Amino acid sequence: MIIFYRGCGMLLDETPLFDPTLLQELDWSSNTVPFSPPISPAQPGEGLILRPLHTADLNRGYYKLLSQLTLAGDVTPEQFIKNFDHMRKTGDYFVIVVEDRNLGQIVATATLITEHKFIHSCAKRGRVEEVVVSDVCRGKQLGKLLVSTLTLLSKKLDCYKITLECAPNNVAFYKKFGYHASEETYMQCRFFE
Repeated sequence: MIIFYRGCGMLLDETPLFDPTLLQELDWSSNTVPFSPPISPAQPGEGLILRPLHTADLNRGYYKLLSQLTLAGDVTPEQFIKNFDHMRKTGDYFVIVVEDRNLGQIVATATLITEHKFIHSCAKRGRVEEVVVSDVCRGKQLGKLLVSTLTLLSKKLDCYKITLECAPNNVAFYKKFGYHASEETYMQCRFFE
């Protein structure tokens, strides 16, 4: 699907945010979380595909899905493409989605951001954000699949650690993947709601 927006010279197409072979080359055998029935990045379920975000996903309900997690806001195609292009050029953003091919909709997503550090011999840190599964697809292990995939991807990208922020009621879920509470206290200063 290619949609051309007149006057702005922008395309919503199937260009991936990052090289899809990164997902294909993950060593799924080192995954430590059980799946029953078995699923994987290569076989996420009937009619489902796990892949990098595309600009065309804007028309496949990507923002509707994000709004199930938080205030996603109103975004124009121009804003979306500009942000997508920035993320793609930096090479530090890995937004994965699960597309339901039968519905033509994005039903799950999560983001891995890599931060370049001076500490640990100029190593990278991974950070998981925006994990959300559509309310119509919960119970299909897609949240587990997203977190397992990004955890393995951060290791493949040579991150020295991977972190995430979560509500206290989600701590037990993330412990399954080897995450544990750190001694640091998460603090924030919000400028916008």
